[in-house]
Amino acid sequence: MYEDIWKKLYCEARKVQKERVISPFIEAGGVAAALLTKKGSIYVGVCIDTASTLGMCAERNAIANMITNGEHQIDKMVAVVEDGSVGAPCGACREYMMQLDKDSGDIEILVDFEKRRIVRLKELIPDWWGRERFLVEE
Repeated sequence: MYEDIWKKLYCEARKVQKERVISPFIEAGGVAAALLTKKGSIYVGVCIDTASTLGMCAERNAIANMITNGEHQIDKMVAVVEDGSVGAPCGACREYMMQLDKDSGDIEILVDFEKRRIVRLKELIPDWWGRERFLVEE
């Protein structure tokens, strides 16, 4: 089995990363993502690009799969771009992840597969505007 969770997540993302044309308006699968939840589940997703900008990034697609299956706390995230390298989530995905849970800033994101370099979400979105709402709940 996989001792290296980053390799496992990377391989799971690559399994679903298949560029394809859905219609004259939609392409999918150029980017894929895999996430590991705090409970140990893995969810994957692919980007869905549309002519009307109503598409969805791979990270948010994986998150939607996670939420659909009753979870909402992410531990680790990997996004694999077209050339097989990994990349950081876009601003919209960063914001989406921050809003999931009061501890989302601690989500680990792989930014260099070869060196296994990670960053925490809070490093990518410092001084996040919504922290106070989570403090009200406590």
